[in-house]
Amino acid sequence: MSTQVLEEMVQGGFEEVLALHDRKSGLRAFLAIHDTSVGPAFGGIRRFGYLDEGQALMDVLRLSKAMTHKCALAGLPAGGAKLVLLDSPELDVLEAYRYIGKRVDELAGRFYTGPDVGTGPEELSAVAEKTRFVTDPGVAGPGDLAGATADGVFAGIAATLRQLDGEEDWGRRKIVIQGLGGVGERLARRLVEVGAQVVGADIDIERAERVGRELLIETVDPSREFGVECDLFAPCAMGGIIHDVAIKRLRTRAVAGAANNVLARIGHGDQLHSKGILYAPDFAINSGALIRGALFHLNGQRESTGEIESRIGAAITEILGQAAALDLPPARVALREAERRINMRRSSAQTPPILST
Repeated sequence: MSTQVLEEMVQGGFEEVLALHDRKSGLRAFLAIHDTSVGPAFGGIRRFGYLDEGQALMDVLRLSKAMTHKCALAGLPAGGAKLVLLDSPELDVLEAYRYIGKRVDELAGRFYTGPDVGTGPEELSAVAEKTRFVTDPGVAGPGDLAGATADGVFAGIAATLRQLDGEEDWGRRKIVIQGLGGVGERLARRLVEVGAQVVGADIDIERAERVGRELLIETVDPSREFGVECDLFAPCAMGGIIHDVAIKRLRTRAVAGAANNVLARIGHGDQLHSKGILYAPDFAINSGALIRGALFHLNGQRESTGEIESRIGAAITEILGQAAALDLPPARVALREAERRINMRRSSAQTPPILST
């Protein structure tokens, strides 16, 4: 196993992977730092019921590298990291997060962390008891991170629709949102406000029903979400949901959402392209929280909704435009551009400036 991990690190350009265990809380976790060549690494804490440690390790490697891609495309002088915590009934949750805070503090600013799946304000407050290198969930922090992600995805969806038809034309659009959690619900609200027809789905049936009632949107069983005919499918839950079976069932013209690592494999982006389904790459469209959090920690700047939407809308417009001009899958174009920027950073002695807004 150790040889395999080291080989993965070499092939993926990782700097450090830590296996963490705390006897007191029962914590078992992995922390992966992918890149700090131009600044500290940013990434949230994901608490999830992984099948085993191998699945958790694979996830932390993929997620941390995706964070570096996000930073590169967003023009941030920072890199990517991620911490994944294996959830279990025996885990003393808050004590585990205090332990994480101590370990984050020992890194002395190489790694800034924040929310992710399973990690909300209460857990972040426990981390903040032990370190300042964490997103403060209160008024002293950068602000609403889930809202920043939703706002960026909204702008990215608008850019995707313009690439499809030359205009957003919200009143004639049908959009399926998979996952109605903190980001998905906010995105649904934005889309309803501009007049789009929204269909929602969530594995938490009670949550789906509540959001459906509040926003007056249709909800469907998660087993049916891929088969709903729509203009755009927005994955806003866990990653890896665009796979062979899903692609066969999809009845959409485009895929653009907030989830990380939407494609089970990069080849699934090729399959979408061959079927004429436009894909807005996840690490370009869902970076709103990263932009807001990183700029706050780096220079105290609270990036506005309009500035986040402008950054992400421009990035998606550029990627989809290049992909169309070259007749290449957008996922390949985005990955190539991100890797180009990362290689330039690593070979340069100077830190590139933050892109203007």
